[in-house]
Amino acid sequence: MPSSAAQPSSSPAVGVVVRPQQPPEALREHATTAEQAGAHELWLWEDCFWAGGLTSSALALAWTSTVRVGLGLMPVPLRNPALTAMEVAALARAFPGRFLPGVGHGVLDWMAQVGAREASPMTLLREHLDALAPLLRGERVDADGRYVHLEGVRLDHPPQVVPPLLVGARGPKTLALAGERSDGVILDAGPSPEQVAESVGHTGRAGDASFQVVVFVPSAVGEGARERIDAEADAWGVHRPAAPLVGTPEEVAALVGAYGQAGATSVVLQPVGDGADALDVVRLAGAVARTSRPAGVDQARQG
Repeated sequence: MPSSAAQPSSSPAVGVVVRPQQPPEALREHATTAEQAGAHELWLWEDCFWAGGLTSSALALAWTSTVRVGLGLMPVPLRNPALTAMEVAALARAFPGRFLPGVGHGVLDWMAQVGAREASPMTLLREHLDALAPLLRGERVDADGRYVHLEGVRLDHPPQVVPPLLVGARGPKTLALAGERSDGVILDAGPSPEQVAESVGHTGRAGDASFQVVVFVPSAVGEGARERIDAEADAWGVHRPAAPLVGTPEEVAALVGAYGQAGATSVVLQPVGDGADALDVVRLAGAVARTSRPAGVDQARQG
């Protein structure tokens, strides 16, 4: 699959998440601040029941001109792959080289809440990827799987620059599927560099320069930053992150470098708590990004 991934190194791309808890009307300020600060990437989530990820991505892309916008991720139970391909293709054509679409299982409890949870999430994701990838390449797709049924479907306006198709993954089976059928993986929940290296190993794509590895790591700014990160982890019932992105831009850049050495091609700062310091985290991401210029970033901005 075509991809603009950088070789894993000590200088991965640096991005920042606009968490969906931020109201939609706040997105413009966050997106433009990220671009002005120098962040390489702006990432969005599509959590139930905040705001639609593709709508938010379109707005962020329209309000900016250089920053890459990633959507991590679109839950496949909520979508027909033909519709996903149509939406992704429209953004990829309008903003070539700047949109990074991701798909995944979604939070299964939420999928059940809206009546979309299927008996085999792995089969659903595999079938979705097997249809979505060739559709984005402009191919005709016929599929008669357990969940995905398409008959002679082909996009009339496929992307001229095919975006990398990413998969959100945690467990070994989904990581392996991402390695087999996508251009990259999105890792969340604040893994340590060692855990990133382990996850990349499960994909079977370690050392592959064409495979993107996007890592979300909690970050906070100001007094009590680490304590606020730990408090949110406790509230979610997850492990406290071993390597949160806190400190001066130079200190955070060093941590980002450690993730790069572990295989990350993008390290994304994730604000925590009530969002009071969210814009400060955006500015921190920009300050860290200005310390390096990963291969592929300039080319994507010129696309």
